[in-house]
Amino acid sequence: MLRFIFHRLLMAIPTLVIVAITVFALIRFIPGDPAALMLGDMATPDQIAEMRTALGLDMSLPQQFLVWAGNVLSGDFGQSIVNKEPVLPLVVSRFMVSAEIVVVAVILASLIAVPAGVIAAWRQNSATDLVLIGTATVLLSIPTFWLGLLLLLFFGLKLGWLPVLGYVSLSDNFISGLLYLVLPIMTLVIHEAGVLIRMARASTLEVLRLDYITHARAKGLSEQAVLWKHAFKNAFGPTWTMIGLILGNLLGGIAVIETVFTIPGLGRLMVDSIFQRDYPVIQGCLLFVAMSYVIVNLIVDLLYPLFDPRVVAE
Repeated sequence: MLRFIFHRLLMAIPTLVIVAITVFALIRFIPGDPAALMLGDMATPDQIAEMRTALGLDMSLPQQFLVWAGNVLSGDFGQSIVNKEPVLPLVVSRFMVSAEIVVVAVILASLIAVPAGVIAAWRQNSATDLVLIGTATVLLSIPTFWLGLLLLLFFGLKLGWLPVLGYVSLSDNFISGLLYLVLPIMTLVIHEAGVLIRMARASTLEVLRLDYITHARAKGLSEQAVLWKHAFKNAFGPTWTMIGLILGNLLGGIAVIETVFTIPGLGRLMVDSIFQRDYPVIQGCLLFVAMSYVIVNLIVDLLYPLFDPRVVAE
């Protein structure tokens, strides 16, 4: 087990290095002069030269990367050009807002979708299976922005049960904050549940065809015991991997939901920074999202042996 953990941790290091190089290159290779773009058309050559020096753009690319990487390792992600705030605290505060929505949504979607997918596989080709798989297909086919707008229209404008736009921090007012989070969380739960139902069903069907399931049935065990005690644990492995991928994707790709519901999360910060040409914040957001994705998938890998003990033997 320790060898498995050490191996996965060791593999994460070159991944993080590649991520850092990619983020650095994406920003540096944008067409045009970042200093001129940030200062605008009215900037003088002296102002542009001063901005290039402040950003370290007058050095060679390898030197720029080494300086930037050293600063990142020390916790210095730079300073926002627009509001003059340190980038790291700004990104972390916005990330926590996004994490509140994403983590809760993924947990709820998993609690609903995984049992539904297992039941669909158990009742393969029955009316229950057809209803569940048909519902899942419809759910994952609806774009999240359109689903969010529909929920806003119905629950916010028509019924008036929930606030339509805005955000209140849970630390400021817990009850009011929960009300503002219901619709974005519901949007993600509905969409991601469709993906997880299909994955849970497919992995469960594969396990139910294995010989040890036939042996368990031959021993006289009930179908419920065969399904939940023998099939579910092995079938949950691929679904667990998908849950990790969904969590990582949502942490980096929630900008659409945050824009629809005007939530000040990490995705909204990245979109606003792009329009404001705030390159240090864009770079910090990209790096933080990529690192979060790598860390989430590392955690998934480390916990995988809990669901499939055969992984440790590899």
